[in-house]
Amino acid sequence: MASSGSDYLEKRRQQIARKQRIVTYISLFGFGGSILFGGFNTVKQAWERPEPSVAVQSAETELQKQVKGYELVLQREPNNQVALEKLSIIRLKSGDNQGAIPTVSYANALMERLVKLHPDRQDYQTVLADVKKKVGN
Repeated sequence: MASSGSDYLEKRRQQIARKQRIVTYISLFGFGGSILFGGFNTVKQAWERPEPSVAVQSAETELQKQVKGYELVLQREPNNQVALEKLSIIRLKSGDNQGAIPTVSYANALMERLVKLHPDRQDYQTVLADVKKKVGN
């Protein structure tokens, strides 16, 4: 009888070990499948969605666009206060002290036009005086 009891226990251990292997394989299969599924979806999304073209524009390019826009407005409306003011500010800020005499001169002409159109604005007169000092130097 001792041998039948030990045979039973041995068969039972084998059954338990087999069930453990089955559960282990199922777990490994499920884990591997989830990793593959996640990786596949990531690759699929990257493939379907092209990277947005990063259009890095420098500040100079943006300023040039603004200058062109204000100049177009001034061609249609030569006395447009906003366009005159913004364009003269851009011209003054973009003028480095060396070689910017044409830029400063152009800003000077714009400011003179602004002062003529709006003689009551003291800020325009102050900026015009500063521009004339720069042109004089």
